[in-house]
Amino acid sequence: MPCDRHAAIRVPDASSQAVRRPSDGLLWTRLAKEKRPGLTRESIVNAAITLADTEGLDAVSIRRVAAALNTRPMSLYSHIQRKDDLFELMTDEAIADIIVPDPLPADWREALWTIAQRTRAVALRHPWIMKARGSWPRLGPNAMRHMEQSLTAVAGLDVDRRRKICILRAVDTYTVGHIVTELMEQVMPRREGGSAAEQQQLMQGYLRALIDTGDFPRIADLGPDLPLLTDHGEAQQRFDEGLEWVLAGIAASLSELPPTTRRPRPDTPQANAMEQTSTAEQTNAADPGRPAIMIARFAAGENAANTAADRTDPVHNP
Repeated sequence: MPCDRHAAIRVPDASSQAVRRPSDGLLWTRLAKEKRPGLTRESIVNAAITLADTEGLDAVSIRRVAAALNTRPMSLYSHIQRKDDLFELMTDEAIADIIVPDPLPADWREALWTIAQRTRAVALRHPWIMKARGSWPRLGPNAMRHMEQSLTAVAGLDVDRRRKICILRAVDTYTVGHIVTELMEQVMPRREGGSAAEQQQLMQGYLRALIDTGDFPRIADLGPDLPLLTDHGEAQQRFDEGLEWVLAGIAASLSELPPTTRRPRPDTPQANAMEQTSTAEQTNAADPGRPAIMIARFAAGENAANTAADRTDPVHNP
């Protein structure tokens, strides 16, 4: 993958400022309208993110965040009602860095490639987000902007809306799965009590012993390439290759879709009928509170991601 292509998707070092508009109802509608002097919601969230990045999500508490800000725990409750709200605010702040700066690439494959790359970069920088994201709805301002941008990426495709959502879910599933694998790989040498090189030597010796039994001829056929089974190589390269295959497969399948999945021309009876059908399907299939786009949905890997995040906590999992 060309270096300049990755340069274009690098996320900033500090999270962008989230746009929060209070009204009524959920957390995002309960946020106070007035600006309070001194301690701010933004400083609380930033302190909590720093704590989670350093010690893991389990280390984040009202008391610990207050101590980091040199203030009393009760003072935080005038800005945040409960710890779950703090986690949601932290996640939405991190999601801000996933949003691709304008202009979004016009080509849908390049746009989804860029969004997936930024998603991976943010999740690896903030591993706790993989643990926090599965427990609360993602309806914050940045999550909604991310959802809008993901839908914009596939807006020009000549397929119905349900198919577009399926495309986003497919890319999301690959992205999240790869992130979980990377996080688990990062902790394996430490968890097993040896370096990565030592682990490789142990596994290679074990595989050669199995090959000598004659019970694994296909593995034996790998010959000098046997290390490929255990040495996964450079993570960025692996992610790029897999992502390209996913996007290429989606592109190839689009040309083979039956006419019923195509987006009808507007102002036709077929368009009106499909409009009603698609709306009903999306309503029935919707997962309330968990939008089906990159960081807003876990797909099938939620439990695995929580496990990986737990294992990457340097304080609670020495």
